[in-house]
Amino acid sequence: MPINSVSALSGLNPIQAKATPAEATESFASFLKSALDGVAAQEQNVHKLNDQFLIGEVDENQVLIAATQAELSLSLTGQVRNKVIEAYQEIMRMQV
Repeated sequence: MPINSVSALSGLNPIQAKATPAEATESFASFLKSALDGVAAQEQNVHKLNDQFLIGEVDENQVLIAATQAELSLSLTGQVRNKVIEAYQEIMRMQV
């Protein structure tokens, strides 16, 4: 069961104008957790398909597609992490 991270983004509710900073932080944290859970689910799916391939239940193309999707998701996660770290470092360099 591959997870499409683009479709997961389209189902998000926008943060309401009356949301407190704590609510906005909680909303972002839950979004981040669900996105990371999706990446982990893709990784588990690759392992499952790989095991099924070894016993001849699935085609090699399915394994390759799932592995490529998981690789792209992991790469995207790494890039997002890098951007978050860059933003944090930029904020820390700001003078008040």
